[in-house]
Amino acid sequence: MAFVIERASPSEPEAAALIARHVALMASQSPEESCHVLDGGGLDRPDVVFFLIRLDGATIGMGALRTLPDGAMELKSMHTVAEARGTGAGRAMLEFLLDHARAQGARGVYLETGSTEDFRPARSLYERYGFVECGPFDDYAEDPWSTFMHLDLRTAA
Repeated sequence: MAFVIERASPSEPEAAALIARHVALMASQSPEESCHVLDGGGLDRPDVVFFLIRLDGATIGMGALRTLPDGAMELKSMHTVAEARGTGAGRAMLEFLLDHARAQGARGVYLETGSTEDFRPARSLYERYGFVECGPFDDYAEDPWSTFMHLDLRTAA
Protein backbone atom coordinates (compact mmCIF):
# COMPACT_ATOMS: atom_id res chain seq x y z
CA MET A 1 0.00 0.00 0.00
CA ALA A 2 1.30 3.41 -0.92
CA PHE A 3 0.20 6.13 1.44
CA VAL A 4 0.39 9.75 0.35
CA ILE A 5 0.89 12.28 3.14
CA GLU A 6 0.61 15.95 2.30
CA ARG A 7 0.34 19.22 4.14
CA ALA A 8 -3.21 20.53 4.04
CA SER A 9 -5.38 23.30 5.38
CA PRO A 10 -7.76 22.27 8.16
CA SER A 11 -10.43 24.35 6.40
CA GLU A 12 -10.39 22.24 3.22
CA PRO A 13 -13.71 20.35 3.00
CA GLU A 14 -12.29 16.82 3.36
CA ALA A 15 -10.03 17.94 6.22
CA ALA A 16 -12.91 19.73 7.95
CA ALA A 17 -15.10 16.62 7.66
CA LEU A 18 -12.35 14.42 9.12
CA ILE A 19 -11.67 16.89 11.94
CA ALA A 20 -15.39 17.00 12.79
CA ARG A 21 -15.48 13.20 12.89
CA HIS A 22 -12.41 13.14 15.16
CA VAL A 23 -13.78 15.82 17.49
CA ALA A 24 -17.08 13.93 17.83
CA LEU A 25 -15.26 10.68 18.64
CA MET A 26 -13.04 12.33 21.24
CA ALA A 27 -16.03 14.08 22.83
CA SER A 28 -17.77 10.71 23.13
CA GLN A 29 -14.78 9.18 24.95
CA SER A 30 -13.81 11.90 27.43
CA PRO A 31 -15.64 14.38 29.65
CA GLU A 32 -15.74 17.90 28.22
CA GLU A 33 -13.25 19.30 30.75
CA SER A 34 -10.78 16.54 29.86
CA CYS A 35 -11.19 16.64 26.09
CA HIS A 36 -8.14 18.41 24.64
CA VAL A 37 -8.91 17.85 20.96
CA LEU A 38 -8.48 20.83 18.64
CA ASP A 39 -11.18 21.75 16.17
CA GLY A 40 -10.42 23.17 12.73
CA GLY A 41 -9.81 26.66 14.11
CA GLY A 42 -7.39 25.31 16.70
CA LEU A 43 -5.48 23.44 13.99
CA ASP A 44 -5.43 26.44 11.63
CA ARG A 45 -2.80 28.49 13.49
CA PRO A 46 0.73 29.59 12.59
CA ASP A 47 2.29 27.30 15.22
CA VAL A 48 0.55 24.16 13.84
CA VAL A 49 1.34 22.13 10.72
CA PHE A 50 -1.48 19.86 9.58
CA PHE A 51 -1.28 16.83 7.28
CA LEU A 52 -3.69 14.41 5.64
CA ILE A 53 -2.92 10.82 4.73
CA ARG A 54 -4.55 9.23 1.69
CA LEU A 55 -4.75 5.72 0.31
CA ASP A 56 -5.84 5.23 -3.30
CA GLY A 57 -7.01 8.85 -3.33
CA ALA A 58 -9.26 8.49 -0.27
CA THR A 59 -8.48 10.58 2.81
CA ILE A 60 -8.13 8.12 5.66
CA GLY A 61 -6.39 10.06 8.41
CA MET A 62 -4.69 13.14 9.71
CA GLY A 63 -1.98 14.34 12.02
CA ALA A 64 -0.56 17.64 13.18
CA LEU A 65 2.38 19.07 15.07
CA ARG A 66 2.30 22.18 17.24
CA THR A 67 5.52 24.02 18.00
CA LEU A 68 6.05 24.49 21.73
CA PRO A 69 7.89 27.47 23.23
CA ASP A 70 10.80 25.31 24.48
CA GLY A 71 11.90 23.98 21.08
CA ALA A 72 9.91 20.76 21.28
CA MET A 73 6.75 19.89 19.38
CA GLU A 74 3.41 18.46 20.40
CA LEU A 75 1.73 15.72 18.40
CA LYS A 76 -1.89 16.76 17.82
CA SER A 77 -4.93 15.17 16.22
CA MET A 78 -3.51 11.83 15.12
CA HIS A 79 -6.54 10.05 13.72
CA THR A 80 -7.21 7.22 11.28
CA VAL A 81 -10.79 6.54 10.23
CA ALA A 82 -12.14 3.29 11.66
CA GLU A 83 -12.52 1.79 8.19
CA ALA A 84 -8.76 2.12 7.58
CA ARG A 85 -7.45 0.95 10.95
CA GLY A 86 -5.05 -1.96 10.67
CA THR A 87 -3.68 -0.78 7.31
CA GLY A 88 -0.53 0.79 8.79
CA ALA A 89 -1.78 4.33 8.20
CA GLY A 90 -1.26 5.32 11.85
CA ARG A 91 2.33 4.08 11.81
CA ALA A 92 2.98 5.83 8.51
CA MET A 93 1.61 9.13 9.81
CA LEU A 94 3.52 8.87 13.09
CA GLU A 95 6.80 8.15 11.29
CA PHE A 96 6.14 11.05 8.92
CA LEU A 97 5.42 13.44 11.81
CA LEU A 98 8.51 12.34 13.75
CA ASP A 99 10.66 12.83 10.63
CA HIS A 100 9.10 16.27 10.15
CA ALA A 101 9.82 17.20 13.78
CA ARG A 102 13.46 16.09 13.40
CA ALA A 103 13.79 18.11 10.17
CA GLN A 104 12.50 21.16 12.03
CA GLY A 105 15.16 20.69 14.71
CA ALA A 106 12.76 19.73 17.50
CA ARG A 107 14.47 18.34 20.60
CA GLY A 108 11.51 16.15 21.43
CA VAL A 109 7.86 15.42 20.82
CA TYR A 110 5.17 15.45 23.50
CA LEU A 111 1.60 14.26 23.32
CA GLU A 112 -1.54 13.97 25.40
CA THR A 113 -3.86 11.04 24.86
CA GLY A 114 -6.61 9.39 26.82
CA SER A 115 -5.92 7.11 29.77
CA THR A 116 -8.95 4.83 29.30
CA GLU A 117 -9.12 1.48 27.52
CA ASP A 118 -10.44 3.20 24.36
CA PHE A 119 -7.03 4.80 23.95
CA ARG A 120 -4.89 1.71 24.62
CA PRO A 121 -4.13 1.11 20.90
CA ALA A 122 -2.86 4.68 20.56
CA ARG A 123 -0.72 4.44 23.70
CA SER A 124 0.70 1.10 22.50
CA LEU A 125 1.63 2.61 19.13
CA TYR A 126 3.43 5.53 20.78
CA GLU A 127 5.26 3.20 23.18
CA ARG A 128 6.51 1.09 20.25
CA TYR A 129 8.17 4.23 18.89
CA GLY A 130 9.88 5.00 22.19
CA PHE A 131 7.46 7.43 23.83
CA VAL A 132 7.44 7.22 27.62
CA GLU A 133 4.93 8.54 30.09
CA CYS A 134 5.75 11.92 31.59
CA GLY A 135 4.03 14.63 33.57
CA PRO A 136 1.87 17.37 32.11
CA PHE A 137 3.65 19.74 29.74
CA ASP A 138 2.99 23.21 28.34
CA ASP A 139 -0.41 24.38 29.65
CA TYR A 140 -1.79 20.94 30.56
CA ALA A 141 -2.60 19.99 34.17
CA GLU A 142 -2.81 16.61 35.88
CA ASP A 143 -5.97 14.86 34.75
CA PRO A 144 -7.00 11.25 35.46
CA TRP A 145 -8.45 11.07 31.92
CA SER A 146 -5.09 12.00 30.32
CA THR A 147 -1.83 10.21 29.70
CA PHE A 148 1.11 12.46 28.82
CA MET A 149 4.03 11.05 26.82
CA HIS A 150 7.39 12.26 25.54
CA LEU A 151 9.95 11.13 22.99
CA ASP A 152 13.45 12.61 23.21
CA LEU A 153 14.47 12.99 19.57
CA ARG A 154 18.10 13.53 20.55
CA THR A 155 18.37 9.91 21.69
CA ALA A 156 15.59 8.13 19.78
CA ALA A 157 16.48 5.96 16.81
